[in-house]
Amino acid sequence: MKDAIDFKTLVSQIGEAVVISDRDENILFWNASAERIFGYSQDEALGKTLSIITPERFRERHSKGYFHTMETGKTKYGNTLLRVPALHKDGGSISIAFSVTMIFDDQNQPFAIAAIIRDETERFQEEQNLKAKLAAYEKASIAPKE
Repeated sequence: MKDAIDFKTLVSQIGEAVVISDRDENILFWNASAERIFGYSQDEALGKTLSIITPERFRERHSKGYFHTMETGKTKYGNTLLRVPALHKDGGSISIAFSVTMIFDDQNQPFAIAAIIRDETERFQEEQNLKAKLAAYEKASIAPKE
């Protein structure tokens, strides 16, 4: 195709965040949507670890799984959309959904992990509100009538 779109052009313009990190969780790539979702500019994020967007209570578990994935070259989340809390630069909590894929070098060794991420904070909050309304409705419908 004569006018093929290159990788950087594609990922710089899509609505989902694209974050690529190396074997040590250092951020190698951070697109404009990652800036919008997490609040960190590309300059602020590149070279930092994924801990800048991982809530403290999940960092140890995340790192353990991350390093296991890099060691084995396999992820159990390849075709799975994960929904987890994340951190915004301002310290606030956001809800994200993401999928990951491994990136291998020329010797077929794990080199990096790419994550495609979308902000689901609004959807998550709406879901929580609906669950609360449903619980209140169910409680009211089984309450004894006087």
